[in-house]
Amino acid sequence: MELKNLAKKYDVLVKNVGKVVVTKNTEEVARLETLFHRGIENGVDVELLSEEKLKGFEPLAQTSEKFLWSPTTAISSPAAIIKALEQHFLALGGKIQFDTEIDLIELKGEVIEKNGKFRSKYYINAAGAHADLIAKGLGIAKDFAMIPFMGQYRTIPQGSLPLKTLVYPVPHPINPFLGVHLTLTTDGLVKIGPTALPILGREQYSALSGWNIRDIVQSLSGVQSIAVGKSHSLLEIVKSEFPNLRLKGLKKEGGTLVPQVLQIKNWARKAPGIRAQLVHLPTGSLEQDFKVITHGNSIHVLNAVSPGWTSALPFARYIVGQILFTKEVGHGS
Repeated sequence: MELKNLAKKYDVLVKNVGKVVVTKNTEEVARLETLFHRGIENGVDVELLSEEKLKGFEPLAQTSEKFLWSPTTAISSPAAIIKALEQHFLALGGKIQFDTEIDLIELKGEVIEKNGKFRSKYYINAAGAHADLIAKGLGIAKDFAMIPFMGQYRTIPQGSLPLKTLVYPVPHPINPFLGVHLTLTTDGLVKIGPTALPILGREQYSALSGWNIRDIVQSLSGVQSIAVGKSHSLLEIVKSEFPNLRLKGLKKEGGTLVPQVLQIKNWARKAPGIRAQLVHLPTGSLEQDFKVITHGNSIHVLNAVSPGWTSALPFARYIVGQILFTKEVGHGS
């Protein structure tokens, strides 16, 4: 709701299209029911409905026994929302400096910017794929490694696949990936994806650039930790994700949600994105949620996963609250 209010303030288009979460088989029904109860506990407007009602919400989708309906799910343009956030931040007196490397160190009990270019009473590290490096420079987050995953979507004009709403699978109980799903865009496209390909570099948008030895070593250490740990099956991740790298595999997976996907051939590629997935090295577990670490006069946001975009404003308020609490406790002591 907060993001919708921001969009309205800055005239960014938002379309309320809703979302259905469907099951592929009977075994997933229990997980769907758990998801429903979790939504209710968190105050989310969701309904758990029987299979025969699905055609009234999304005629092209299919499910087994039940589905989840989220009537308040909406779509917008990420680029336009980011621009609105920038305008809002600048209007509040903020300043933005691009193409700047920040190196934090600890000196005399306080965190400072190593080169002295920026002076602040408090530092918030929300550097995405580089956040763990900044944290490790302060000697924290040593038990974690970051494995970059490249995600890519394919698109088709909505006229070729006239979906009314978003169609998602039930989330995997262990692996922190959304699974292949179908979404709509405000410019009239249907997206299918994403893929989840582990890569070596934090900025590796192509095979020949965006990586270095440091990134490779950390990625391999994370993969090794997963392989020897008991939290995940590396083989299962490979078996479930690698077939989706080919359009045939992506269509096959999407076809379990919307059968008409299998009939469409001319899917176009979208530019890829990179997800910074944190691995807990001692256990080999993939972190499922945000990881927030406070250290002195700094706070570090690691593993910012979905729904990082839609939760950005309330999450930012939470981070500020943590800072204020830390200051009050420090002052009181």
